[in-house]
Amino acid sequence: MKNKNTIAVATAALIAFGASQGFAQEAAEAAAPAPASDTSVFVFNSLLFLVSGMVVMFMAAGFCMLEAGLVRSKNAATICLKNIALYSVAGLMVYLVGYNLIYGIDSGGLIGSFTTWGADDSDPVGTGYSASSDWYFQMVFVATAASIVSGTLAERIKLFPFLIFVALLTGFIYPIQAGWVWGGGWLDARFDDFAGSTLVHSTGGWAALAGAIVLGPRTGKYVGAKVTPIPGSNLPMATLGTFILWLGWFGFNGGSQLALGTIEDAVSVANIFVNTNMAACGGVVTALILTQLLYKKVDLTIVLNGAIGGLVSITAEPLQPAIWQAILIGSVGGVIVTLAVPVLDKLKIDDVVGAIPAHLFCGIWGTLVVPISNDGVTVFGQLTGIVAIGVFVFVVSLICWLALKYTLGIRASEEDERLGLDKAELGLEAYPEFSKG
Repeated sequence: MKNKNTIAVATAALIAFGASQGFAQEAAEAAAPAPASDTSVFVFNSLLFLVSGMVVMFMAAGFCMLEAGLVRSKNAATICLKNIALYSVAGLMVYLVGYNLIYGIDSGGLIGSFTTWGADDSDPVGTGYSASSDWYFQMVFVATAASIVSGTLAERIKLFPFLIFVALLTGFIYPIQAGWVWGGGWLDARFDDFAGSTLVHSTGGWAALAGAIVLGPRTGKYVGAKVTPIPGSNLPMATLGTFILWLGWFGFNGGSQLALGTIEDAVSVANIFVNTNMAACGGVVTALILTQLLYKKVDLTIVLNGAIGGLVSITAEPLQPAIWQAILIGSVGGVIVTLAVPVLDKLKIDDVVGAIPAHLFCGIWGTLVVPISNDGVTVFGQLTGIVAIGVFVFVVSLICWLALKYTLGIRASEEDERLGLDKAELGLEAYPEFSKG
């Protein structure tokens, strides 16, 4: 009987142990996250593209306000017209040919397909997102590159030649070089640019630099060795524009994760937001301190570009750096914009809003620094992409600007420039009751 009781107790203990193990396993399985369904992945990925795209589209308003605030009042309405027109031209060109030039390229190839885009949602599980959501997200990136050009060339370029160049930039120049990387072209395996420090911002900066060289400076900006400051008309508006751009960058960088359907992707997007924000903070504070040290007064316009320089600098890799690294990367961007503005003036390159230092120079810096936080990315590979894209965009842009100069003409007359492009080209004034600056 004693043996039977012992056996019964042991059996009961084994059953209890087995049950506890089963309960523990069930509890662990319940605590572990369930795999995302195909439907939820598709919905959240598409939602990320759409919401991020809307936020990036709002950057068009940021560029418009920044540029309108940094030009003289007699040119403010014209710069507003150029910004809404360039966004619209970009949308049409990306639909007609641009998108398939980016994503219709063969693996390792040089150029995509010269065909019109059409939404194809025949394999939603395979793609993981709506085709239209992706097209929209990519389109607003192209418009951003064109916005960079308008600010640099403000106050002396004619409207229609400018818009013709925008059509060429957004329909052909930008898409071809973007296809080399984001479309799986020949640079894809050797060059890393997460959200476009080079592919978007430096591309816009190279196009702007070519245009500034061909167009020349504003009348009276450089007289001999003297640089004549030409203050903007509305610095509060320029500051508002910078805040809007800062907000837009969360969609720009966060949306470039390209997925939100898993816990890992959601964490990555959140980390990108933090690094993006802190890089901008570093750029602002550095520019603020440096202008005080150099000029004995803080220069608001340079501080605003410090924010943009910090944002551009972190755009090539906003996910992998630690927060302190993101601050440092953005801070160097603040140094670059502060020191580059007087260098351009010495070269007599008139950049009305400081877009070339903030977008071109900081774009190069942000791209070069990627290997610090990304194993497997080399400085040589990054330099290869920077040089290849820079040469292509600058040379082709220069040819386009020269062709426009010697056919239609790109420069407003000296009289129109003196009068202001608002009256000369639009026949109206942005601030009719104000005295002209």
